[in-house]
Amino acid sequence: MKIRFISIGGSAMHNLAIALHKKGYSITGSDDQIFEPSKSRLAQYGLLPQTVGWDNRRITKDLDAVILGMHAKKDNPELLAAKEMGIKIYSYPEYIYEQSKDKKRIVIAGSHGKTSITSMILHVLQQQNMDFDYMVGAQLEGFETMVKLSDAPIIVIEGDEYLSSPIDRRPKFLWYKAHTAVISGIAWDHINVFPTFENYVEQFHLFLKSLEEDAEVIYFQNDKVLKEVVEEGSYKIHKVPYLTHNYRIKNQKTYLTAVDSEIPVEIFGEHNLQNLNAALKVCSNLGISKTDFYHAIQSFKGASKRLELIGENKDTKIFKDYAHSPSKLKATTTAVKKQFEKRKLIACMELHTFSSLNKDFLAEYSGAMYAANEAIVYFNPKAIQHKGLEKLNKEDVKKAFLPSKVQVYDDSKELLAYLQGLQLENCILLLMTSGNFDGVNLNQLAQDLLQ
Repeated sequence: MKIRFISIGGSAMHNLAIALHKKGYSITGSDDQIFEPSKSRLAQYGLLPQTVGWDNRRITKDLDAVILGMHAKKDNPELLAAKEMGIKIYSYPEYIYEQSKDKKRIVIAGSHGKTSITSMILHVLQQQNMDFDYMVGAQLEGFETMVKLSDAPIIVIEGDEYLSSPIDRRPKFLWYKAHTAVISGIAWDHINVFPTFENYVEQFHLFLKSLEEDAEVIYFQNDKVLKEVVEEGSYKIHKVPYLTHNYRIKNQKTYLTAVDSEIPVEIFGEHNLQNLNAALKVCSNLGISKTDFYHAIQSFKGASKRLELIGENKDTKIFKDYAHSPSKLKATTTAVKKQFEKRKLIACMELHTFSSLNKDFLAEYSGAMYAANEAIVYFNPKAIQHKGLEKLNKEDVKKAFLPSKVQVYDDSKELLAYLQGLQLENCILLLMTSGNFDGVNLNQLAQDLLQ
């Protein structure tokens, strides 16, 4: 197979390109900008484009397919050339389905926790030496790529509700036609695509309609909106509710409480223990015993940027997390405070996504950082301008977070200076963003602060 990637530098796209290359396919690609780690990883496999930019001369009739990434635009010259030649054009999720239509498909969906649940399942399956394919949205310890495609009989897919491609406005997860689906919760996000909460919720109704007949749907039953979507719909599905796994915290360590034992785990927080219970249900569905699951999950340290410990000494721990939406922000800060209740929690987050920087959405953050002893919010005015949004001021942000009291910064240098002046004895510092605080290397910052 000879395949061309348009916008090969994306996180998901370059991983798919590498996976298909390892499968023996002939892969070429293009992009107008490629950043690390995509750049080095593509170069390692001889897939890095020799020049930056688009070149419609590379679209030739001997191509079997073109895979189109979200970063490309509708008028991309390579895309237009492929259309003119009648070459089959796939979106990223459409091609994942094309490669997995003869497998058992397990799809993890929901507004939060998708990556963590998927990661837990993959970790357990790997520990059990099972043969499986996967697609996950973060780099995992013990996994070379974020995508694997082979002759394995099952595939575990992180199912995103965001758009499939610039020319396919359907949510990605509608493509996968799951046999087993997990839905972790429903909390409004992606306001640029789903302008109302009702419109956002409708995507999950469509997801349930997209499943294979008699699919198993594993869902968090304490999410009121999700429960209504699953239980009130006339879907031909098997409903499997789950709650937070029983646990206790002892000496700043979390233990799962089972029938006759306590199992120590590296992860913590109720949200993570909800995710763990969902993973347990999926693994049971695949024939893995509870004993084997509990044995395997003890060594799971979490996915990259999901409550990832990036620095510590005897007085201080510093975590980074992907939390950016209101529900994620609240869950993460609450989890850390509960785990380390005797320590001061300093929580610092960046408003970075289109939704979070939108004045119409900002009120959703009310109380989201209430668990923190000290709360800091940063936003970059240049990011707001780049996204074409109405300007924010610091008072807008302070008001939106009430009753949480937050300090607000709109200059990354001022924020950095403040963080570097903190006294961190007996503290937890939690850095939360889907970006990087305007170019700050968070791992290096952690090491600097600990010195």
